[in-house]
Amino acid sequence: MNAITETNFPALKFLKRGKVRDIYDVGDYLLFVATDRLSAFDVVMPQGIPSKGKVLTQISAFWFEQTKDIIPNHVVSTNVDEFPAACKPYAETLRGRSMLVKKSNPLSVECIVRGYLSGSGWNDYRSNGTVCGIALPAGMVESQKLPGPIFTPSTKAEIGIHDENISFAEMVKREGKERSEHVKEVSIKIFQRASEIAESKGIIIADTKMEFGTIDGKLILIDELLTPDSSRFWPRATYSPGKAQNSYDKQFVRDYLLSISFNKRPPGPVMPEEILKKTAELYQQAVYQLTGKNVE
Repeated sequence: MNAITETNFPALKFLKRGKVRDIYDVGDYLLFVATDRLSAFDVVMPQGIPSKGKVLTQISAFWFEQTKDIIPNHVVSTNVDEFPAACKPYAETLRGRSMLVKKSNPLSVECIVRGYLSGSGWNDYRSNGTVCGIALPAGMVESQKLPGPIFTPSTKAEIGIHDENISFAEMVKREGKERSEHVKEVSIKIFQRASEIAESKGIIIADTKMEFGTIDGKLILIDELLTPDSSRFWPRATYSPGKAQNSYDKQFVRDYLLSISFNKRPPGPVMPEEILKKTAELYQQAVYQLTGKNVE
């Protein structure tokens, strides 16, 4: 099965290409197309993961449906047959990997919720006992569950540049106190809801990154939601604090890149087929465990 790493739809108005998504303007709405591109350490790799874009789209659609009572989201439809007529010539490419979404004004920050001590949070804690300025109990170990979810916003960086964690006070400066408080409250509610659902299906959500925007001044949930690209998913059956965990994401890719001392700057190296295959299997396993559906 071939990976789709780039789309080209001449009849549609191309807007921009992100790390994973190609975005088109289709009049009243935007068309989000999740390709099979793979980014690691904020670098887009030369090879894709077959069907990865379909997995991300199906998982996002699942979570948007599960959380729409907490906050409205940008999804209009994931059914290609309901898309504007201009999309019809590309229907088979779009099927399963695209969303028709509302246009919104994105906030200037990304919204991270952490339930476990991992990644950059663990590095912060080892240095000074805090995560993004939030003090945590002494003596915690890697991958330990936090006393409660914490909200740690970050900047939005361009492709190839790392996002940077910022304090909540900095977010308030950028977005205002009322909006920042609202986003924090909603983010934690979504994380708690999703964590309960995922744990019942054998998956621990260690942390996740969300994005919000506004339509006519009202807050709305946008972009992707609770995917293996934007979250750390751990198998509950093998969870063991005190070390790094097995993961349902691109950890095979990260480990390989670290093993060859990748400098974390473009261009990314060509990777062995075995690494791509194992990563594809993990993405497929994640979508099946969460939704009970296989992705072709």
